[in-house]
Amino acid sequence: MKTRFSEFDIAEYLKSEEDIAEYLNAVAEYDDPEFFQAALGDVARARGMTNMAKQTGLSRENLYRALSKDGNPRLKTLEKIFDALGIEVVFRKKTPKDKSSNPVG
Repeated sequence: MKTRFSEFDIAEYLKSEEDIAEYLNAVAEYDDPEFFQAALGDVARARGMTNMAKQTGLSRENLYRALSKDGNPRLKTLEKIFDALGIEVVFRKKTPKDKSSNPVG
């Protein structure tokens, strides 16, 4: 008998602004812009692309394109997405990475 697994979709678990903020903060720690962009796509899907399009004033197609793997969203687009999600971006000084824990160097 084969075990069947359903596909995991994080968007199903992003129910509140707090969930979204925690998820995006966790992803931001990886310091990988493509990963962060994919996470924004997850969040937009969790909120519903049609709803996000209405709230941002952007078309669904523009949202999908901007948040796709090959997308390159403009800062103004990101600002509209953050506003629609009810979250803000906060900047802080980066903590230097501990080079002693890096086996390469």
